[in-house]
Amino acid sequence: MATVAAQAHFSFGLRTGVTNNVCFYDEHTVVFPSGNNCVCYNSVQRCQRFIPGSEKSRAMRALAISANRRYLAVSEGGGKATITVFDLQHEQGRKRKVLTAGDMSDPEFVCMAFSPDSKYLIAQTGGPEWTLIFWLWEKQKVVTSVKTSNSNNPVTQVSFNPYNNMQLCVSGRGVFKLFRYSEGALKQSSFPKVETINFLCHTWATEERVIAGTDTGRLLVFESGDLRREISLHPNVVQEQGRSDEKFPRDQKSTILSYSKGFMCSMGPGSVCLFEKTEEDSYRKSREIQIPPDPYSNEVTAAECQEVDTMCISPAEETLAISTDQGQLYSVSLSSVDVHKEEQLHFEFLSQSFHSKSITGLSICIRKPLVATCSLDHSVRVWNYETKALELYKQFQEEAYSVALHPTGLFILVGFSDKLRLMNLVIDDIRTFKEFTVRSCRECTFSHGGHMFAAVSGNVIHIYSFTSFENVLNLKGHSGKVSQWSLDDSRLVSCGMDGAVYEWNTKTGKRESESVLQSCSYTGVAFSSDCKTILAVGTDLTLKEIQDCQILREVPADDVANTAIAVSHSSRAIFTGTSSGTIRAIKYPLPVQKEWLMYQAHCGPVTRMVITFDDQFLLTVSEDSCLLMWRIIDKEGRGLKSNRQIVHTEEILVTKSDLEEKNMLELKMHLEELQMENEYQLRLKDMNHNEKMKEISDKFSQQIESLKNAQQVMKAEMEKQEHEHKGSFADLSLKHTKELKDLELSYSQKLIVEHKRYQDFQQKYQGMQENYENQLKSAEQSRIQSLEEQKQLYEAKLQEKTQLLAQCQEDAQQQIREFKEIIKQVEEDEERKIHDIQIQYEKKLHTEKEANTNLKGETGMVTQKFYSLQRQIDDKCTDINKLKHERQRLLGLIRSLESDIEDLKRQIAGHEKTNQDKVTEMRALLVFITLAVSTSTLQKIIQFK
Repeated sequence: MATVAAQAHFSFGLRTGVTNNVCFYDEHTVVFPSGNNCVCYNSVQRCQRFIPGSEKSRAMRALAISANRRYLAVSEGGGKATITVFDLQHEQGRKRKVLTAGDMSDPEFVCMAFSPDSKYLIAQTGGPEWTLIFWLWEKQKVVTSVKTSNSNNPVTQVSFNPYNNMQLCVSGRGVFKLFRYSEGALKQSSFPKVETINFLCHTWATEERVIAGTDTGRLLVFESGDLRREISLHPNVVQEQGRSDEKFPRDQKSTILSYSKGFMCSMGPGSVCLFEKTEEDSYRKSREIQIPPDPYSNEVTAAECQEVDTMCISPAEETLAISTDQGQLYSVSLSSVDVHKEEQLHFEFLSQSFHSKSITGLSICIRKPLVATCSLDHSVRVWNYETKALELYKQFQEEAYSVALHPTGLFILVGFSDKLRLMNLVIDDIRTFKEFTVRSCRECTFSHGGHMFAAVSGNVIHIYSFTSFENVLNLKGHSGKVSQWSLDDSRLVSCGMDGAVYEWNTKTGKRESESVLQSCSYTGVAFSSDCKTILAVGTDLTLKEIQDCQILREVPADDVANTAIAVSHSSRAIFTGTSSGTIRAIKYPLPVQKEWLMYQAHCGPVTRMVITFDDQFLLTVSEDSCLLMWRIIDKEGRGLKSNRQIVHTEEILVTKSDLEEKNMLELKMHLEELQMENEYQLRLKDMNHNEKMKEISDKFSQQIESLKNAQQVMKAEMEKQEHEHKGSFADLSLKHTKELKDLELSYSQKLIVEHKRYQDFQQKYQGMQENYENQLKSAEQSRIQSLEEQKQLYEAKLQEKTQLLAQCQEDAQQQIREFKEIIKQVEEDEERKIHDIQIQYEKKLHTEKEANTNLKGETGMVTQKFYSLQRQIDDKCTDINKLKHERQRLLGLIRSLESDIEDLKRQIAGHEKTNQDKVTEMRALLVFITLAVSTSTLQKIIQFK
């Protein structure tokens, strides 16, 4: 067996089309399908645990988790539809039981549910049977089954009553039924008239109440199986059945979920609404949570238009997680729902955004732990396989067919339908730098040194210089795909659907070797680690090792073709991807027999795979829109030791305009901070002055009041003593009046001083403001002057480049004329070769026609012999049928004769009894006669005597 193995490490992607495709295992761990695996993702530790699908599984259809969060049921199709129950508390997700539908003809389980005590499991099969099967799953025993619908009305959801193990609900198009398990059978307990209603989802709110959502945007409440009322989408309005005159918007509610405060449901694209219970035993709409717009998408409403596919809530009801029809996972903290009551709440990515359609390109670089992918969802993404995070993401207007990272990790090539674009990876964006007229580029790759790159367009491989962007070579041979450069970049290997594998010299443009096998369409090719041999896979179900135009070895596969190949740099193993989505690890040198390790990976054909330069990780992508990371280990489970010393750099690209904009932004922010600081200081000083003024005013007011009081007291005393001290009173009055004037004068002077200080501060503030305005104006003038200088410089460069372009166009015309002459000569040579090949194949065709004529004669003879044998078989069948009828007749005759024999036996028994009685009588008579004779004889003797 292979000494090198692969271990699933991390997955980027969510598999859509699976019912209930996200659920919580614990407060921080969610379970979701990715590829052909179930992934347990811990959002706090950012780690994953994998539960692989069954070996022959091709279609994961539905998930269900038990109420105690211990068991996970996975419905799978492919060969025979099965349900596998896993124990999540076991470290490797130990398989507990495998359930089948018994004698039913290959059903497809479209939805499932566990009972509240986790002992029972129900599963709904698809059309045309639509049978609900009830298991005691730990004993793999089918308790009972019942048909829930017909072929025209599909069932979309089944569920147990969370308060009763024996009651369950089934809903779908024109279907809403409650069943109760009793006396060994499921008996329908309600018969509402819902033939015209299409139910998309339902949930149990109480022991007797079920809330169901329809495709017309209605929320219907059923009590004990009968339709009671309808919940309005508007707050504080609940409408009874038959009283609703208001028309609701036609929102597609695809999922609904109960929780302790009420329930939540998806209300149209990108929106989830929360409904809370009221004291009147009804519900009101409390909050709405929306999916935020994608900041990297050019389409404004692309993210908001996602339909919510599945909702689940954590055990402590702290977090709500959702999945969408575009393969994205979001979550929101429900504790923030009550905190931010006035703000609009938005979902956040559970980990990061994923591709939503088939991934068409995959590439890595040397100097950074980056991997780039492109997809038919119009996006290009750059991931970090060490931090397991999405570094960059860019949405385009058209589909991306191929991608290649420069060895430095600073540039990227992306092939589109109209052009091949060379782009820079800047700090927060992917920006186009150069465009090449290479249409529908399905394959592109950089050389190991990064000084050249190759791109495929039609049946031509274009090789460009990365420094001058000149088209150095055009390799014309077949509709090929570039796979790999040699280590010294002197050779390039390519393969094609025409059954050819070519090895090119990248300096001369000539073929150094070729291998053509027309019965095989190659899908992947690579150099061995020493670049001496070529390894190729194709549609003939074999892995070939090619050297010097000869096939050295072939490793036959099973009935599944290899679609991609990757070779480890340590020369120890080869990894291949298959059309069924599995990964194979094959030891190198290639074995003689079929010896490999196979792993469940994707649910679609593997489109690309690559091994990192340190041999630590294998990266695979597929048509199922998932990127899987595999850790390459040895037989002891340790990582491989690499001879290469890979040094990762952290430098990034920043454009001058971005840097200037960033500096200007920092200056503006600094200026705003200074202005805010000055305003704050002025406000503080104003507040201090106002407080001091208030204190002084209060102090003066108190003194004035005290003086007035003293004056009144003195006045009263003086009135008493007026007649006694008229002269002294006048003196005291004058004295107090003088003191009062002196106090007023001193405090007025203090107020004038404080007012002057306030005016000084005001003038200082105005001066500082004028100073900062002047600095801002000077900065703006310098920026305008710099912009003008840059404009003049680039205009001069543009004029220079225009002249250079004209000269290049003249050179291009000359080269076109030369190439046309070369093409003419090549076409003449090819026509001669084609004529020779045509004569050769016409001879072969004549030989094959003669052989075909002989085979037709033999076929006629075999056909006549077959017809004669068929007639004999028909005759024998007729004889057999006659003998069968005769046998039946004889068996009937035998049965009638046997009954006659029984009757005769009874008669004989009766006759024997009668005969015995008669014999007894005769014996008695004989004795009597004998005695009589003896007596008469004796008498005669006596008489004689």
